[in-house]
Amino acid sequence: MDSAERWRVLRLHIEDQIPLAVLARETGISSRTLQRWNQLYRVGGVAALDPHARTDKGVRRTSAETVAFVERLALTRPRPSVATLHRLAVADAQAHELPSPSYATVRQIIQALNPALVTLALEGPASYRDKYELVFRRRAERPNQTWQSDHTELDILIVGADGKRDRPWLTTVMDDCSRAICGYMVFTGAPSAINTALALRQAIWRKTDPTWAMCGIPDILHVDRGSDFTSHHLERTAIELHIRIIHSIVGRPQGRGKIERFFGTINTELLAALPGHLGPGRRTPQPVLDLPGLDRAIGEFIATYNARPHSELGISPRDAWVADGWLPRMPDSLEELDGLLLTVPKNRVVQRDGIHFQGQRYLAPTLAPFVGHTITIRYDPRDISEIRVYDRDTFVCVAVDEEHPNLRLSLRDIEAARRARRRELRHIINERIPAVAVREEPRDQAPPSRRSRLRTYEEDE
Repeated sequence: MDSAERWRVLRLHIEDQIPLAVLARETGISSRTLQRWNQLYRVGGVAALDPHARTDKGVRRTSAETVAFVERLALTRPRPSVATLHRLAVADAQAHELPSPSYATVRQIIQALNPALVTLALEGPASYRDKYELVFRRRAERPNQTWQSDHTELDILIVGADGKRDRPWLTTVMDDCSRAICGYMVFTGAPSAINTALALRQAIWRKTDPTWAMCGIPDILHVDRGSDFTSHHLERTAIELHIRIIHSIVGRPQGRGKIERFFGTINTELLAALPGHLGPGRRTPQPVLDLPGLDRAIGEFIATYNARPHSELGISPRDAWVADGWLPRMPDSLEELDGLLLTVPKNRVVQRDGIHFQGQRYLAPTLAPFVGHTITIRYDPRDISEIRVYDRDTFVCVAVDEEHPNLRLSLRDIEAARRARRRELRHIINERIPAVAVREEPRDQAPPSRRSRLRTYEEDE
């Protein structure tokens, strides 16, 4: 309170002769404070009642040597506990005949340290950089100037190709300027160059959905240093399409923050509402969706995401990408793009009945002049009902699986069917072996301790 308020209280004692003890009870001000005010008034009058800031306010009354000792230990890794620091500081002060600091004083010295200094000393430069270094958030000036691509393991369990639970991955390609999702790929197993290539293939080429307008070749592709992003396959593709690839610094993913936030949006808005979601603190859920079902759900969500207003842009990613209308840089043809992005070429000899690949037989009338010749094939693992045929890097034709002309088969489907057939045959073998072995055992002899592996079936006798 100021001098006027103090005099209003003290006047009751000076002029009305009310005892200070009574004033202390009625006002709640301590008797000691009232006595100090009374002494100040008698020495200097009402002006002496003005409050004056302490000259040592904010200044520790602890010796500089003790402060330096505590700060040095507090910045040592691993940092001792406050109790240990207090005990060591007291011992050091006594050894140098200095005032011993209290526990509260030691704690205040520690709390007064600069947090950035503490982070750098105790957690290292990487943690300091992520928390305190200034980050310049770049944004592309126009659509297709910079794309970002990354993978994430989704927080959901699905029914795998073998019927067992599996955890899928998602590869996404985002336009940095508009935040539009240009392409994606949902798959199981570890990320690979082919999954990245398929996501880029979808991102670059025109979509069948007219509302999904994003397409074209970017000027820059911003990725991490994963083996699939640093592969010779992707480098060769980037050279042919005139794309500049920028790899983020190891341990510093800040340049891909936009796509990381999209992964968070997928997890909180879509996966949390799907069966099989791996939420925090939950027990392992029972998977319900298969890979195609999850693919459809993510595709529908991306269509919604591209069409709704973005919180930072104020308009939808699709409208931001379309802008005032412009023409993206496109490959000459889908065949050229497939030749660059699809899986590593495989050589095959054209037989009289077609091209044999993965147990399938592919035919096309254009193959007639190539019977007996070695050609190169490329294929999409998601649909091997057809393959693309090349002769010395020149596109020849598309050959179709004659036995399944209208059925879309993936390489994973065929491999799953083969595994299922092997399991079925192994089950039959395991059922027949004991029965045959019993027939071969002589009745007057005890069964051998170890069954011979020869002459297992009756037909072998």
